[in-house]
Amino acid sequence: MASEDERSVDELFAELPEKWQRSLEEVGLGLPELRRIAAGPDGMRRVRTILAEFSEATSNPRPARAGYGGGAPVWPWARLFLVAVVSAVVCLVCSLFIGKAAAFVGLLLGLPVFWVAFKTRDSRGAPVARYATAAAYLVLVLVGSYFANAWYLQLRGVEQTVTIAAPTRQWTHGTRETYCRVRLRDGSVHEVIDNKENCAGRVGQTTTAVVDPAGHYKPSLGGKSEIGGVLEGYLCLGAAAVLLLAPVTVVVTGRRKRYDRAIGTAV
Repeated sequence: MASEDERSVDELFAELPEKWQRSLEEVGLGLPELRRIAAGPDGMRRVRTILAEFSEATSNPRPARAGYGGGAPVWPWARLFLVAVVSAVVCLVCSLFIGKAAAFVGLLLGLPVFWVAFKTRDSRGAPVARYATAAAYLVLVLVGSYFANAWYLQLRGVEQTVTIAAPTRQWTHGTRETYCRVRLRDGSVHEVIDNKENCAGRVGQTTTAVVDPAGHYKPSLGGKSEIGGVLEGYLCLGAAAVLLLAPVTVVVTGRRKRYDRAIGTAV
């Protein structure tokens, strides 16, 4: 039987349990990387040291200090990303049917998002990533549910000439409010999204409005350039980027830290 010093990298790696092999591959120390290390100066000694250190750490794991643990597992952070994305999408879809009240749906769905976030393992950068993910989610559901109608009309809306119809008047928060209405080309009458002007004295006059062909959202008086929501759209794009990058950064940083620590112990 070959001695410890005579065995190849492939033989040493093959002797490890499959679970340990997968763990090494997850942190970038799979068989191809070990072969590369072995080909360098004093390579086999470094490979044996890495495998010995890894075997000892795996067999006798020590509890990590909060915030300075080992590499971050992929699944908890992937689960956080998926739960946050699904919750945000459900909130925005609800805005098609209940309008700005979808923000309350987003806040309710935020409970499992926050729970999953704080169930992730402590590792370097994890606390910051948790709060960044939670903040990005809140921006998406609160800003998104409020401006979803503007973004939708920017993308799918059609400008057409409409006729100002007789407004409706309702009591809101103790005051009598006037709600503008317009008559579309097909003869149907709809309230507009926002009362951008006093329409009570303009009944029968024609004006331009952006209309949703599918009928999900109310018409918006004026052209597409007057709808707004552009800055808020960029804000939500930034929040979506944070939602993706925060978990990815923690996982990559954690794996790199374990890789550097393993290589450092072998030098």
